[in-house]
Amino acid sequence: MAKPVSQVEVAKLAAVVAALSRERPNPVPPADLGAATRTACALLAVRFPGGTVELRVPPYAAVQLGLGDRGRHTRGTPPNVVETDPITLLKLASGTLSWADARADHLVQASGIASDLTEVWPLLELQ
Repeated sequence: MAKPVSQVEVAKLAAVVAALSRERPNPVPPADLGAATRTACALLAVRFPGGTVELRVPPYAAVQLGLGDRGRHTRGTPPNVVETDPITLLKLASGTLSWADARADHLVQASGIASDLTEVWPLLELQ
């Protein structure tokens, strides 16, 4: 079962997303970027429990999500794997980047027939 996400964690996630959208000269500190990435993944795990797709965001997080009609994969890594970087994940989460654009720009690597994550973005908590 996925761990609940606190309002404080969501507020910190929103602050990091806002900082990324301002394109300020000082990048977001790695600790804040990691915490925001883990929070976004935790929110996805709560909303989409299961194990049909593994979302990897190195070096900060990996989460298995239940999407589609394929049922739960029960052993090892699911056959559907999506990998991206933390900033792309947070832009998808905020809705400032679409799934289609991320795929077209090769910011996301996805394999498997159920690896389309269009339906999970943007995160409702950031709207």
